[in-house]
Amino acid sequence: MSNLVSLLAHADRGGEVLVEGTSHILTAELGGVANLAAMFYRGLPGKRGAMELEALREHIRPRISRNQLGTALVWMETTHNAAGGAVLPLAHMAEVQTLARDHAVPVHIDGARIFNAAAALGTSAQEIAKHGDTVSFCVSKGLSAPVGSLICGTREFTERARGFRRMVGGNMRQAGPIAAAGIVAIENMVERLPEDHGTAKRLATGLHAIDASTVDPATVETNLVRVSVRASGRKAAEWSTEMKQRGVLVSPCATWDLRFVTHRHIGGAEVDHAIGAFADVWKIKSRSSG
Repeated sequence: MSNLVSLLAHADRGGEVLVEGTSHILTAELGGVANLAAMFYRGLPGKRGAMELEALREHIRPRISRNQLGTALVWMETTHNAAGGAVLPLAHMAEVQTLARDHAVPVHIDGARIFNAAAALGTSAQEIAKHGDTVSFCVSKGLSAPVGSLICGTREFTERARGFRRMVGGNMRQAGPIAAAGIVAIENMVERLPEDHGTAKRLATGLHAIDASTVDPATVETNLVRVSVRASGRKAAEWSTEMKQRGVLVSPCATWDLRFVTHRHIGGAEVDHAIGAFADVWKIKSRSSG
């Protein structure tokens, strides 16, 4: 909802949103750009979630154009979900922001896991947020609150966003207990995020040892581990079922890919159990092919 409200608050109806083509807002948020914000999107090519700057230069346009839709918003996502928790380099974000400002176009950062990105970069969430006009983030991801997302921007933007939040049904009553949990998350849970990154790296290393095609540990920067099971010949949905039978919950994120997430309830013992379960399922493939 924070992404949708941000779109609505930024929107020039009929404007175009420029966004890396595998971003969460396009792959998992069910047409909110077009159907609810009445905007159009252009998915730009990218590498590990970072849109190609040349493609951005080619497609960014003045907001008022006689023959074409103007660019209403440029959108970045960090960490990037579909890229397995990849972190956008600050230098890249700065170049995107400069291009957008040169055309008087605002930038929004989908920072659902911005604190994970900051931990991976060894910087603060504030430093990352400087590269956008607005930013949204979740306290219910690695920060472990039960629910909640926030939008940050200017006072004027925030007031506009509050109106759209009410419009889409997000104006909660008696929300103090939820807000309290969010405050605890921000104040007490940020410093421990590198622990989750460590367990994710441990998981990736263990799965890579089972079969090198599954995941490259060098690409695991945060707490997400995207694992290919294509070499097994069995689709991710079947793997998810088999892993659940062995006490490991993991979701398919594509036909041949699983998405593992580490958090404060996952330690070394749980990671080792997951690696063992994965090895057991992989042996099923070996027996069937033999």
